[in-house]
Amino acid sequence: MPGRNGGEPDFSLYADMLDMPPFEPKRHPRMDAGARAAQFAPFAALTGYHAAIEETARLTEDAPGEDEDRQAALDSKLSRLMGLIGTRPQVTVSRFTQDARKAGGAYGTVTGRLKRIDTYEKALYLEDGEMIPFRYILDIEPADCSGTGI
Repeated sequence: MPGRNGGEPDFSLYADMLDMPPFEPKRHPRMDAGARAAQFAPFAALTGYHAAIEETARLTEDAPGEDEDRQAALDSKLSRLMGLIGTRPQVTVSRFTQDARKAGGAYGTVTGRLKRIDTYEKALYLEDGEMIPFRYILDIEPADCSGTGI
């Protein structure tokens, strides 16, 4: 607040107020500092935008391509496993899992008891209910069938 001639401010007009205590409202209690600060917190106008950016940044891998040698080896292993299906052998399957939200997926392994090999649906079923399409199986190894020659 500049003075009358543009120089130093003139506090003499407010001398009677300078030593007064701060105003305390009578009806409403004073807000604590956290509640006051929350009024000025950033407003998220685009809800879900941050999650969408993270989803876009998440990396996936391409599905395996056609490989005749791998397919021939897999067919041989699956036909041998069909002979053991009654014993419910435990197998470890290296496979590709298609991502539900975007193109591509991830490679991984799953171990479980073999329930069924469906040549019509071209899928392998485990006892826990998991279904693995043949096109996504990279390799299959017995987990507890030593000596079976798979």
